[in-house]
Amino acid sequence: MITLKINGLETTVEEGTTILEAAKFLGFPIPTLCHMEGLRSYGACRLCIVEIGEGTKTKIVSSCTYPVEEGLHVRTSSSRVMRARKMIIELLLASSPQSKTIQDIASEFNVKQQRFRQEHEDCILCGLCVRMCEEQMVAKAIGFRGRGENRSIGTPFDKQSEKCRLCGGCMYVCPVCSLRCTYTEPDKAICGGCGNHYVPCIEKEQFDDLMCYMEPCVECEISND
Repeated sequence: MITLKINGLETTVEEGTTILEAAKFLGFPIPTLCHMEGLRSYGACRLCIVEIGEGTKTKIVSSCTYPVEEGLHVRTSSSRVMRARKMIIELLLASSPQSKTIQDIASEFNVKQQRFRQEHEDCILCGLCVRMCEEQMVAKAIGFRGRGENRSIGTPFDKQSEKCRLCGGCMYVCPVCSLRCTYTEPDKAICGGCGNHYVPCIEKEQFDDLMCYMEPCVECEISND
């Protein structure tokens, strides 16, 4: 068994448990797009980042791929984590602003604008569909192709795969293909109309090391002054 601290709370979990699993066990919500129970961790979206370590020797890691360590100190919502997470959300919005799933996450973290050129891609390369097809459907009909900016997901030689059973599992897990939001103008890229999850105390200075992680927000009684 491994003993560690998450947001100051000491806990003991089995060896091999990831930080994401340990945090969720304690009730600390961590957002993620590329993680799903039953599928192996991939660490593509980086939304699940957390801060580990103490003092000046801290670093940011993806919680879905980082295994717990004895004596590890973890912060799931420090100011450093929140700044990085919001930047990641902006980048995801620039890639696929039409995704309702990403729009909901942006609303939850009070991201109201993004500063990057919109691409309107229909894939964020989270790999969920590839892992679903391989691990749950045991088909391996689709996979990653190419590298860098040319990386994509599809079938070999863009031909219909004989292994595909048209089960729809890839569409079920995809966070982008719902395409429910239709705004294409930069100033309307973030509609925020799907939810209102703004945490009023999330920017307060006294929460530098541990910012609000309540879900849903219960509007803590800390003064707004």
